[in-house]
Amino acid sequence: MQTDFSIQTRGQALYEFTDDVGRWLAGQGDGLLTLLVRHTSASLLIQENADPDVQRDLLAYFARLVPPTSDPQMSYLTHVLEGPDDMPAHIKSAMLPVSLSIPVMHGRMMLGTWQGIYLFEHRDAPHQRQVAAHFRPD
Repeated sequence: MQTDFSIQTRGQALYEFTDDVGRWLAGQGDGLLTLLVRHTSASLLIQENADPDVQRDLLAYFARLVPPTSDPQMSYLTHVLEGPDDMPAHIKSAMLPVSLSIPVMHGRMMLGTWQGIYLFEHRDAPHQRQVAAHFRPD
């Protein structure tokens, strides 16, 4: 069983899509879910979904860790044709997961109480992102 999830972003942020995946899996049995973001400037995370400060802090941390190419400390970068956020977005997606594997029991993801699935958009401009999903029953 396979599908694509389309996620509209509005710039750098974490976009939760746990409920979309849960609806797609409803009624399935046990197995393994694999998700893959089909872009080189975004990532996937399993992260806390109870306190929005967690998402804000993650965004702030990665902005400090990998600033835009317009920042003097990033002057060594050569891939700058697509804007000051592009190469930093590639670096962030190289550091963070682009795929996830999640066990499924009785058609439900075995996530923890406060865990959600997020697309982490690393670009400033809005994008339509695609996440490929594959469910393999046991």
